[in-house]
Amino acid sequence: MAAVKELIRKESDNTISFGDFTLDKKTKLDNFEYQGDLYKVKTFNEITKLEKNGSFVYESVPGTAVEHLKETEIGMTFNVEGPEDAQITVGLEEDTEYKVLVGGEDAGFMKTNLGGKLSLSVELEEGAAVEVEIVAK
Repeated sequence: MAAVKELIRKESDNTISFGDFTLDKKTKLDNFEYQGDLYKVKTFNEITKLEKNGSFVYESVPGTAVEHLKETEIGMTFNVEGPEDAQITVGLEEDTEYKVLVGGEDAGFMKTNLGGKLSLSVELEEGAAVEVEIVAK
């Protein structure tokens, strides 16, 4: 996996991929339509952020590349890559407990805040994607 050079794209498996951590300056793309929703991505080496219909979906510091992001009724899954460890925040249901798996390893249960945000740290190295799975308890 590498940076998503087109900033955001549809995948054949009904998921989306986004983010380019190799960029030196902030780049954004608005009004990307996918399955009736409008997405906005902002990305560069310091941060990657995704919004859907104006609502928060994903943010990483520093910037990352995300492939095959799939949101479901009970959580989300995606593969993430970056040049170094990242702090990732995702938007889910508020005040809900989720089981988090990072690279197939159980990272335990985490609860979202009243805004529905859940934050986790992921150990990354460029050239190696890590799968993240977040599922409601």
